[in-house]
Amino acid sequence: MLAIFLDMETTGLDPRQHFAIDIALKIVDLSTFEIKATYQSIVKQPRENWLNHDPVSVQINGYTWESLQQGKEPFLVSKEIIDLFDSFGIERGTSVFICQNPAFDRGFFTQLVDVYTQERLNWPYHWLDLASMYWAKVVQRSHERGVPFPVRMNLSKNQIAKEFGLQPEADRHEALNGVDHLIKCYRAVLGA
Repeated sequence: MLAIFLDMETTGLDPRQHFAIDIALKIVDLSTFEIKATYQSIVKQPRENWLNHDPVSVQINGYTWESLQQGKEPFLVSKEIIDLFDSFGIERGTSVFICQNPAFDRGFFTQLVDVYTQERLNWPYHWLDLASMYWAKVVQRSHERGVPFPVRMNLSKNQIAKEFGLQPEADRHEALNGVDHLIKCYRAVLGA
């Protein structure tokens, strides 16, 4: 089974009005944990898309209009991802997406590769999230130890990392840093 660990940086939180500006992924063989491929690209956006950015989101990821001009056009990023997935035989049943927040990442990913193209290429339909994996571990530990389930729980990736003695993600959020941190957290949660 191959996992596509994926992270994205964007101009805001809403894929209906904001845009993907940085995408990174690593294709990992889950039986050996060998990294088969790494992909990262800044995504160039037209000025009108940039002008609608959310200032808080851009402050977190640190991108500027000038840095986006070094990126690739969205159609080229789409083609490169399709070609990469094709070269590894990414498809349902043999591959899965893993993200910290797939509800967020998937919405922006479809700006680059639309859902009908993903469907035609038989790409994985289910996107797994780290927080649910951690949640399942907490539930399991509660039952095994006979302790009550927590009343409150922080499911952020940095909090999960802290629980396992890992460093938080770097302050400037770049997609490739996010992917690397996600993989470390995944391995800690699952004991991989």
